[in-house]
Amino acid sequence: MTLPTLTTVEALDPAFAEMAAVSFRQAGTGTELTPRERILLLLVADVCEQVLGMPFELHVRAALDNGLDADDLRELLRFISYDSGYPAALAALERLAEVEREHGLPGPTGQSHRLNADGTGSPLPAAMRAEVRALDPGFADYMDLQSRLRADMSRISVRERAFATMTVDVLYQTLQESFRAHVGRALGTGATPGEVRAAVRATATFGMTRTWRAMNVLDALLADQEEQEGKRTTPGA
Repeated sequence: MTLPTLTTVEALDPAFAEMAAVSFRQAGTGTELTPRERILLLLVADVCEQVLGMPFELHVRAALDNGLDADDLRELLRFISYDSGYPAALAALERLAEVEREHGLPGPTGQSHRLNADGTGSPLPAAMRAEVRALDPGFADYMDLQSRLRADMSRISVRERAFATMTVDVLYQTLQESFRAHVGRALGTGATPGEVRAAVRATATFGMTRTWRAMNVLDALLADQEEQEGKRTTPGA
């Protein structure tokens, strides 16, 4: 396997290589996220930013080193395609196949999740579905379809999926309805506020100012969550 390494970056510019290395090292500190979770979020960021050259190859290598396989990576791309956009995910899928061919990496086994394209209903929360349907019924039908298409996924955990969609929100700066829903989903899996903060902080190497804005929004969301929890546990509230 001859995937690019830090040495490859040093050959381009030693000072940049050092800056990038210490920045990614700093972003990767802490125990709130697992190495697998961190690399998944880096790959999501690559898709959103369409950074599919050397950084994507480095992250594919890191994913394989952390136990992810070709089928896992494809499920990740299928999962985020509704938020990142199908064209962005397709470009990453094409590049992933190229990386596998170029470097002799194991390809997919063909295992996939079960689709439910022709079904009805949706696993989305009823209140969310009603809110979207009130905005536009056609868009609500599309959202229902997207949720059904992903209902049977299992290679990427629910917690990992929540963090992945939060990453899309930060990079696309969709920090209203969807970010609130995805943060709520992460907390619903048992993730702590500190772990949720770490997932947002992990986006900093893809653009610090966007992470800063997202941190401000997240702080308000967590404060509201804490207030609501306090009201539920206070007698007579």
